[in-house]
Order: sequence, then structure tokens, then C-alpha cells
Amino acid sequence: MMKVCDLRKRFGTIVAVDGISFEVSRGDVLGFLGPNGAGKSTTMKMLSGFLRPDSGTATITGYDVVRQSLAVRQNLGYLAENAPAYEEMTVDSFLRFVCDARRIRGAGRQQAIDRVTQSCALQAVMHQPIGTLSKGFRRRTGLAQALIHNPPVLIMDEPTDGLDPNQKHEVHRLIRSLAKEKCIILSTHILEEVDAVCNRVVIIARGKVLENSTPEALCKREGGTLDEVFRKLTAPKRPAVKGGVA
Repeated sequence: MMKVCDLRKRFGTIVAVDGISFEVSRGDVLGFLGPNGAGKSTTMKMLSGFLRPDSGTATITGYDVVRQSLAVRQNLGYLAENAPAYEEMTVDSFLRFVCDARRIRGAGRQQAIDRVTQSCALQAVMHQPIGTLSKGFRRRTGLAQALIHNPPVLIMDEPTDGLDPNQKHEVHRLIRSLAKEKCIILSTHILEEVDAVCNRVVIIARGKVLENSTPEALCKREGGTLDEVFRKLTAPKRPAVKGGVA
């Protein structure tokens, strides 16, 4: 459902993404990992149509992200790390606005709102202005807008940021249930989250793919927990110091 081939992006002299390639299928939850500045957010912005790649190709459900960007957006739900929303709107009015943008009309409109309201546990704040919500409820509102058109592909950047342990558990449960019919990319710094929901993992650093495997196979091969393997692969090398310890 998603195929990325030799994707590249440069900002001036900085190479943010340097020839990334991977594939994700229906039923996969791919943990997209890397240290800060690795190129994760840039990659996801290119896949979702917010940034144009310098070279390489990417397709979502068979549609090219550059040449067929409208079709890509129709088949994609995207939760950005700092998902914007209109703070003066209530949650209900914001979701209705998203339905208008997505051209969800008629009986399907209320059904879509009811579905995401329940799945994201927003019932208690539907008539509250977004600007007054806690960080956790703001995050769940962002997740609801990504799901409202029931897309076959989801890209989520730090989906549980700001949520308490119980809320994280519910989001993990939701992701696992969605994965039965969808293709999901999940970027997170919480490696326990990868263990909880992901069946695939891609680790990048300095814009390049370092690993593309399953969490189990990667940990078995490298010998350690996912946290230990991640630090081993991505930690900057410390230069040796003559006459002492580096």
C-alpha cells in the first residue's frame, strides 16, 4: 500500500533525507525510528504531500505523492507532531469543518463524527473550545481528524505525546484494531510503544536507512533490547583521546 524508493530532500547544504527506500503493506504497523534530526518528519511530510521530494518516488495505494497528490490525500490520514487546529472552535465544530473539507456529507457525516468521537474518547469535550483542552485531548482531537474519512493508510507522528498511561493504552488498542485493515506508519521516541504495537521497524540516522526488519529479528541479531539496539546504531561515535579514555 506504500512504496518509497530512493527518496531525497535537501535544504540548502543540509541533506535531510538521503535515498530512503522501504515498503509497508496492509496489516503492517511500521515503527519509524531515529534520533532528532534523522529525517523522520521530513520523510513523513514528503509522503503526506506537505513537501516535494528533490528526487526519488513514493506511492500510496498506487498513487504518486507528487503527480497524484489529491488522490494520495484522499487515501491518507496524517497526524502531524504538532497538529494545528482552530483554537476558538469546539471539538464538534472542528470535526464538522474537517468533514466539509473531506466532502463527507449526508448521513455519512454524523456517522463519521460519531465513530471517531467514540474511538478517540472525545465524548466529554465535544462542545469545549479546542484552546481550552489539555494536551492529551488536543492530541486525541488531532487523531480523530486523521481518522474521520476512514483512510486505508495512516501516518502518525508521536501519536501518544501528552497522553497519560491509561490514554496511551487506549490509543495502542485503537492502533492494533485499525491495523487489521490499514497500513500504518508510526514515528515515536517511545520505544516501548514500538514493542506494544509495531510488527516492523525502520531505523534511520543522518537521512539514511540503517535497519529495516522486525523488532524481534533485530533484537535477536544485535543481542539486546530495542532501546539498546537503537542506541548502539544511532549514538554518535566518540573520538578517541590520546593518552586517556574517550
